[in-house]
Amino acid sequence: MTAPTPPTPPFRDPHLPFGKRVDDLLSRLTLDEKTAFLHQFAPAVERLGIAAFRTGQEALHGVAWMGPATVFPQAVGLGATWNEDLVRRVGEAVSKEARAMRARDERVGLNVWSPTVNLLRHPLWGRNEEGYSEDPKLTSAIATAYTRGLRGDHPTYWRTAPVLKHWLAHNNETDRDTSSASVRPRVLHEYDLRAFHETVEAGAVAGVMPAYNLVNGRPNHVSPYLGRHLRTWTEDDLLVCSDAGAPSNLVDSEHYFDTHEEATAAALRAGVDSFTDHGTDSSKIVARVRGALERGLLTEADIDTAVRRQLSVRFRLGEFDPERDPHAVTADTATDFDTPEHRELAREAAEQAVVLLRNDGVLPLAPDTRIAVVGLLADECKLDWYSGTLIHRSTPLEGLYERFGAERVSFAEGVDRVRLRTRDGRFLHVLPADDSPAESRGAEGALDPALIAGRTDLPPLTADATGTELSLADWGEGVLTLRAPDGRYLSVAEDGFVRASADQPGGWVVQETFRLEPHGDGHLLRHSGTGRPVHVAADGVKVAADDADDSDAEVFELVVAERGEDAVARAAAGADVVVVVAGNDPHINGRETEDRTTLRLPAHQERLLRAARAANPRTVLALVSAYPYAVEADALPAVLWTAHGGQAAGTALARVLAGDVSPAGRLPQTWYADDADLPGLLDYDVIGSRQTYLYFEGTPLFPFGHGLSYASFGYADLSALAGDDAVRVSFTVTNTGQVTADEVAQLYARAEEPSVPRPRRELLAHRRLTLAPGERAEVSFDVPLSAFAFWDVAHGRWRLEQGPYALLVGASSEDVRLSTTVTLAGDPAAPRPVREAGLDAADFDEQSGTEIVDRTKVSGDAVTPAGGGSGELLFRSCDFGPGVTSVTLSVAGGGTAELSLDGGPSAAALSPRTPTAGPYDYVELAADFPADGVHDLRIRLRGSLRLAHVGFSG
Repeated sequence: MTAPTPPTPPFRDPHLPFGKRVDDLLSRLTLDEKTAFLHQFAPAVERLGIAAFRTGQEALHGVAWMGPATVFPQAVGLGATWNEDLVRRVGEAVSKEARAMRARDERVGLNVWSPTVNLLRHPLWGRNEEGYSEDPKLTSAIATAYTRGLRGDHPTYWRTAPVLKHWLAHNNETDRDTSSASVRPRVLHEYDLRAFHETVEAGAVAGVMPAYNLVNGRPNHVSPYLGRHLRTWTEDDLLVCSDAGAPSNLVDSEHYFDTHEEATAAALRAGVDSFTDHGTDSSKIVARVRGALERGLLTEADIDTAVRRQLSVRFRLGEFDPERDPHAVTADTATDFDTPEHRELAREAAEQAVVLLRNDGVLPLAPDTRIAVVGLLADECKLDWYSGTLIHRSTPLEGLYERFGAERVSFAEGVDRVRLRTRDGRFLHVLPADDSPAESRGAEGALDPALIAGRTDLPPLTADATGTELSLADWGEGVLTLRAPDGRYLSVAEDGFVRASADQPGGWVVQETFRLEPHGDGHLLRHSGTGRPVHVAADGVKVAADDADDSDAEVFELVVAERGEDAVARAAAGADVVVVVAGNDPHINGRETEDRTTLRLPAHQERLLRAARAANPRTVLALVSAYPYAVEADALPAVLWTAHGGQAAGTALARVLAGDVSPAGRLPQTWYADDADLPGLLDYDVIGSRQTYLYFEGTPLFPFGHGLSYASFGYADLSALAGDDAVRVSFTVTNTGQVTADEVAQLYARAEEPSVPRPRRELLAHRRLTLAPGERAEVSFDVPLSAFAFWDVAHGRWRLEQGPYALLVGASSEDVRLSTTVTLAGDPAAPRPVREAGLDAADFDEQSGTEIVDRTKVSGDAVTPAGGGSGELLFRSCDFGPGVTSVTLSVAGGGTAELSLDGGPSAAALSPRTPTAGPYDYVELAADFPADGVHDLRIRLRGSLRLAHVGFSG
């Protein structure tokens, strides 16, 4: 007799809604199994046939870390295209490659940690390359396009599950895990939350990753905004994945909690669902969760909530319905990897990312132009930390060879050719390597590329009478690389020996950079990665031991055979046009973990640029970089910028220089003229310190949205009609030039009679158009009235202010071609009802010398003088009604609060008798305070006092 077939469990039934299936599966898991799911590497549950699962696959501009893949332009370059359709297609290609790669390598994940939607508020941020724009509207438009491509267009099943990074207000690498961004409510709502909000609301986001930093004194991994804001924007279950090591930081570096059990419980309750900590070892996180359960800090229901969100994503990825998953890899789609279409798309994206910043007519180059291409990046195709391994490679030099012919192109890299002489007269010598191929770093892929070790199979450097001539490039801040004649960079492996072993600088800790430090009558050669000086030993050249001092280090004399500027000048003098390719190496001086210190080009590259200009005034500067620079653009006939453009970067640049493609990239962030124009790196108050194109009142080097073309465009026929829910804006754009080209039409708005500081202009919409010569297109936008609103701190809500608004249409934020005014019927300004509601301290209109801190470890804000000094808060138009007689302050710490009306004398001064026991131990202070009618209220704070709330009575 045949045993009956067991019934199919509901979680395996594809006809049931995902929610019911998740509930069924959750009910079948034991507490231990569910607890294990909370780590990034969730184990298999064999008794239920559940496979192992990991969160996290980097895919910022191609599948990263897992070996060869199509490499598209950096994210900031994709932002510079201002082209949502293109970016959606890039996302689609990346997700198809992720699926195809996973079919061959199960380490490749489908929960992709991309894109980054942090706003590019400050151009010195080391991770500028990862974001799209300084503007929340443009950022959300590009991010939405990329996530839609990553997700796929099937209504039920997702090709990959995108996670947005990094929640929230995260723009500094300096002290990134201990610094706090002070974010006032208007900046929070109008700026930092907006890019996340609009992208999540579009429906193609599976989750977010909190950032390492703190916001208003509270770590982002216990942010109340995850529940208060993020999870209200969509009905989908969002999976919140911690950043790597951040759960441990809550105790180890931030000291926010006393124990890891408390920290883990707090993060889980705040909304973190998956803990990325201790690599593949889940035992510590599991132990912490169990400890929190035993102490009553967590309940099983808390764990169920987190696991449910993970399972929801896994069901959407088709894991439990392989036969129905439209994205499952088949014989036909197994080759969706490095396809001709993807190669063409990489080239198209790289072309569209090129921004022509200045041109006096030298571009495009005629076909018979003799070109000298020079500079440290002229023959480079650089990768960054979040790149895949190149399958194809195109440098500017190779692109120009291909386009103009090698006989018309000369080259000078501009490195200094040097030898390093020891005290005893010998020189550093690179021994010849065998003929075994050098595999590129990361070619085999790695779940954690930070753990990839340097090569030890090559001989270390020695010293002899003749030595080896090395190529020295100084990347700024005194950080340099040294390259052997065979193209390999000097690097230090775990055994401490110096070898010519790396194809490029790279890695989490870069082992290919050094410093030459003056010492006596020579220099110490200090290795940046270890911080230790180099010395010459009997068994080879190595870095000093950990416990050695500099007295044992070798003192080198730098013997220069040729300066880079001399080679550049020779090449430039014999050419019709010089193309100087300058910029950054994405692994050096400005990257994750390291902010830049200046907008200036490194001195070495400025020397090369000066030499080229002196030898040939027809010098074009092509900046290839992850961020803006301050350069003397007016002294040059042409300047271009592109982010590191991926595998097709060189071909794309050459085609733009030749005029095969008319450039139409647009700057996604302001290019400031000088370091003096920048706010402090940790000043997140874009309103108060007048940051970004929204508020900056100076003259930028190049404005937001700027970019030139080889064509010209006329704008006409502007009309605007305000309706009940939106403003309909229409205009025409005509190509008045001689070549087919793209134009990016941009629409901005400005409140003409604002009651509070508003942006000088704010992007409402844009469209990238392709127009043939003489072709005319009508452009129309329906702009929702909500786009004109601001966060009213007086009443804690969005408010559309009645009155006139200027509508500005043009080719950049400053190149306005058409304008008109519409009058919108909104709500008039109303005074603060302080008699009834009091004041939350963080809801100020203006401040000086203060910072926002956490009222409690769970929620709420307070305000305190920065650094324990003194500061002031201004609350405008406070309505005391028929009158109040007393004031009550909720404070912690020690110090004084002094209140005055309309800039008059002190009306009340309050101090706790003694400082409170801790920063969260609040007391109520009361004093007489007679007031009636509407007044501006100033509160001066001194000492370590934390002010949370002000109440009035009587």
